Amino acid sequence: MIRILLWVVVCFCFVFNVQSQSIDSLPQRRILYEKTADSVSYQKKKHFWRAAGEMFDLNVGLWAFDRYVLDGHYARISWNTIKANFKNGFDWDNDHLSTNMFAHPYHGSLYFNAGRANGFNFWQSELFALGGSAMWEMFMESEYPSKNDIIATPIGGAALGEVFYRTSDLVLDERTSGSERFGREALSFLLSPMRGLTRILTGDAWEKKPTAGREFGNPSYQFDVSLGMRLLTSHDNERLLKAGARARINLEYGDRYAPSKRPYDYFSLLLELNVMKTQPILSRVEIIGGLFTKEVIDTKRCNLTLGVYQHFDFFDSDTIRTDYTPGVLEPCVVPYKLGTPASAGGGVMFRYQLPRFTLHVAGHANGILLGGILSDSYRYYHRNYNWGSGFSAKLNVKGSFSDDKLSFALNNQFYRLYSRNGYSDQDYFPQPSDPPADVEGDNSRGTFYHLEGQINYNVWRHLSLTARCDWFRRSTFYNRSVEISPSASVSAFPIDSKQLSFQLMLTYRL
Repeated sequence: MIRILLWVVVCFCFVFNVQSQSIDSLPQRRILYEKTADSVSYQKKKHFWRAAGEMFDLNVGLWAFDRYVLDGHYARISWNTIKANFKNGFDWDNDHLSTNMFAHPYHGSLYFNAGRANGFNFWQSELFALGGSAMWEMFMESEYPSKNDIIATPIGGAALGEVFYRTSDLVLDERTSGSERFGREALSFLLSPMRGLTRILTGDAWEKKPTAGREFGNPSYQFDVSLGMRLLTSHDNERLLKAGARARINLEYGDRYAPSKRPYDYFSLLLELNVMKTQPILSRVEIIGGLFTKEVIDTKRCNLTLGVYQHFDFFDSDTIRTDYTPGVLEPCVVPYKLGTPASAGGGVMFRYQLPRFTLHVAGHANGILLGGILSDSYRYYHRNYNWGSGFSAKLNVKGSFSDDKLSFALNNQFYRLYSRNGYSDQDYFPQPSDPPADVEGDNSRGTFYHLEGQINYNVWRHLSLTARCDWFRRSTFYNRSVEISPSASVSAFPIDSKQLSFQLMLTYRL
């Protein structure tokens, strides 16, 4: 799926060459959502039963694949498993972090877009994501329903779903025909499968019309694709080095300073992918979507906007150390893992313009309803992280000189997660043969820092040379007793793990 996403974005850039406008070059942005010849000329009608049918069929189809193709034990359902699910209620599950923090929200985005593609707005489509998730948890698996899934799937699914839905809208053009029309519809289908399916069912996928059929008109956007090399180094015991390839995709959609009551009229999306031994293909996903924004200052030189924003964050790494001693409690061989699929809070966006210099500052303070962070000791099934809730803070500073000839960016992020329903001193090492434990993980307080800096130098037209540096630190404070000698023990202690990343890439900007 990750390879498909990468190719979709690359095709979007280079095959269709959809024209964009630089966000920084639009001092007057009230025209961004003006209805034009490229936008729809009618109000979409709501089709509840078609949306509900698509959601139901998606669940049944996925279950049939799991049962008859994968032969998964969890797909062997019956009336007895359904009754057991209702009797037991919801537990914390033990899937991989990438499964719970990205794959399940992506599944939720399909439910969400079943509603979105059938005329429902953002908030109404969220109910389809919740309904689809509840149906799957209670009826479609023999495992007990999951507390984390019923939160992460619909809320994270709304973030991913709206981003994919609006991105698919950019490539549609119902005035075209032939191979161009087929290519646009195919790409839109890959970006938002439920929208593509709905367009096929209604005949909109091939019907030629006098307008482009874009639901959101012609919003401005800035799309950067970077390709290059990545160097990793560990700060634990030995300074080990690993090198590989890196792809980075950054989309900023709409105007960050324009007031709006419609969710996701502005959003930013960041994807980072690796080709590196021992590292996951997808290492980072970040979405910031405006839910409600109000402009406070709007002058030629200065803009200030306050708002409420939804956040979706996913950071994943894997083993780079080789000096790990089994059975000894020390920093995990994995440097960090973090996911916050259900997070929202207040934010401020600020711009100051001089003749040859532009400064952008963004700050966010968020509450985290559900998140997960790496654990040094919790191991059960595929799980090596603690569930928790908490808060986060983000600060981003960007500047550009001489019409973007030289630009820089600094980004600082802080996350704090609390896991309270955890293992006690005696039973925090579960065995694979033990029944699933309904716990958040370790009784702990986890902290994750991320500091990154970037410099871009424009070498030719839309092509820039990019140098980046990332510093990661995961720190977990455990509330339990551990024996450090025959006569001494500690009741609470922290464990840290760190990682540095250097990147040199070429960036193409649309």
